[in-house]
This record gives sequence, structure tokens and C-alpha cells, in this order.
Amino acid sequence: MNDHELWMHRAIEEASRGIGRTSPNPPVGAVIVGNGKELGAGWHRAAGQPHAEREAIREASKLHGQDALLGATIFVTLEPCSTVGRTPACTTGVIEAGISRVVYAVADPNPAHAGRADELLRSHGIEVVSGVLADEAGRLIRPFAKVQRCGLPWVMLKTAMSLDGRLTRPPGEGMWLTGTESRAEVQRLRARADAILTSGETVRRDRPRLDLRDPALLEGRAQPWRVVLTDDPESLPKDAPLFCDGHSARTLILSGKDPEAALRQLVMEHGVNSVMVECGGRLAGALLDAGLIDEVVVFMAPMLTAGPVAALGGAGLPEGSTIDEVRFERFGQDLMMRGVIRKTTTDAE
Repeated sequence: MNDHELWMHRAIEEASRGIGRTSPNPPVGAVIVGNGKELGAGWHRAAGQPHAEREAIREASKLHGQDALLGATIFVTLEPCSTVGRTPACTTGVIEAGISRVVYAVADPNPAHAGRADELLRSHGIEVVSGVLADEAGRLIRPFAKVQRCGLPWVMLKTAMSLDGRLTRPPGEGMWLTGTESRAEVQRLRARADAILTSGETVRRDRPRLDLRDPALLEGRAQPWRVVLTDDPESLPKDAPLFCDGHSARTLILSGKDPEAALRQLVMEHGVNSVMVECGGRLAGALLDAGLIDEVVVFMAPMLTAGPVAALGGAGLPEGSTIDEVRFERFGQDLMMRGVIRKTTTDAE
């Protein structure tokens, strides 16, 4: 690993702190280095707050003085912004700080912005290096990049099942298939999403909360949007937790007639970049058949239930599609499989 990769790993570490907190912006991290030492670091905390570059410049100036930035290098996971929005342009901040080199991982996915920073920074005598750990940094901004590309959020399907592919236990037994360790991991997965989507059927049957309960996961962010897709909103139980708990204002009811339109509505009206799906097999299958699922997370419990509810309906992945980047992890006695769907369409990542 060379020095550029070493420091970019550090910037990626900073960016990871913003996952699930920054939409409609992407999570971004930055590290400023001078004479081989870290001078300051920062990450984008939320839309409307300072970007990672500005945070890193502020910290470096506070710790070492403004002059320490003269001739320094800043490592950023995403091409610095060059336009003024809710915050000042980061390229302006880099120029004013006297930084002499910018190293970034991924070009801005917005084609109207991509490459603009290079030209601007070089016109001020600043060296620009791009593409360092681009694949790794690119995975951090997949949801943002997909929204920029096609107006749809990144959709992750999470399901839990028995070894025989069932969602429920036999009548009279408890409701949980998986153990407490798996349920804690589900909380961490929810904290990385902007919205949790389910079906009206699941609300009527299971009355889920679909919220974050760990104060550490909630720090610095709102509860994810809780989205119910249904064609019969009047049949939803008014006393379900989604509608009467302390954050019922974060619950949305959208039409289930066109799931793609509902997903686009979440992007346009609520700034959603990423959606986690927790539902029954019928809606899961419908979303998969429509090509709307990008990632799957499956928890398998060591039991055979022979229950009536299958984990997945529909036709399954179309021929030629695969699940890549597969990894397995154990939580207690449960096994989690996670992977990215590689589609046969041109919309594939």
C-alpha cells in the first residue's frame, strides 16, 4: 500500500461515519496531511452542514494554525464540490487555505459537476490526483450515485428465514426466527438507510416498529422514514406502532400500485438515497421481479419450521443475473449472507 492509498483509507474511515446521515448528499470524508503527518480530518455530518473538506480545514487550522495548511495535501473520498449551494464551494476553501495538492477517490456522479474541480484547482496551481481507491470509496456513495444516474434509490432487501425458507414459526411458538445478535445487526443496517419500506400486509399482521432503538445509532440523525406500500390504506390498524409512537410523523403511506413510482417519490419529495425493505415474501418478490432490488441481506436461523409463509415470491432473479460481493457473517447461531445483485439490464452497478 502506497502513501496515497494509506491516507485515502483514513479518509474512507471518516466518510463511513456519515453513512445514513447525509442524504440527499453522499457521505464524504477528508484528511489533511503535511510532512507525512495528519493535520486534521473531517466528515460530512448532514445536508446543510459543512462538507468534509471544510471540516478537515477547520480542525487542522484549530490544531496547528492556518499556516500549517500551506503546501499540505488533502485526501478526499469524492471530488470536491465546485458550486455554491447550501454551503460554500469546497474548491474555494481548498484554494483559500493554501493547500497545494488534492487527492480524491471518485469523480462526482453528477455529470454536470464531474471534472469541474480538476480544472478549477489546476488553474490555481494546485496538483490534482484522482482515482485513488476509487472502487472502495465508490461503494460508500452507491446510493447517491444511483439517484444521480436514474432517479431511483439504492434498495436493500433484508429478510430472515428458517433453513427451509420460511418466514414464520409454527403456531404457538414465538415470533422471532433469529436471535438477539442478529436483531442488533438489523438495527445497525437500519441506521445506514434513509427509509425502511414494508407492506400493508406486514403492518396488519406483525405491527412492526421499524425504528432505531439504540441511542448511539440515533445520535446526530432522525429516525429513518417508515414507508408503508398499500392499495388499501383504510384497512391499516390505526393503533399500530408506526402510527402512534413518538415518531409517527416519520411514517409515510404510499400507493403500492407502482412501487417504482413510490421509490421515485421518496427521492424527489424526501431526499431519500437508500431504502431498506423489510416485508413479506409477496412484496419482496414483486420488487425483485421489477428489478428494483440492488442488494440482499439474508439471515438464516438454524431451524426447520415448515411454516406457511415463504420468504420470497415471484419469479426470482432473471437468467444471467448474479449475486456478487458475497460475504457471510455469523451472529450467535444465525448466519447472515449479504451480496449485491448484478443485473442483466444497463442499470446494473
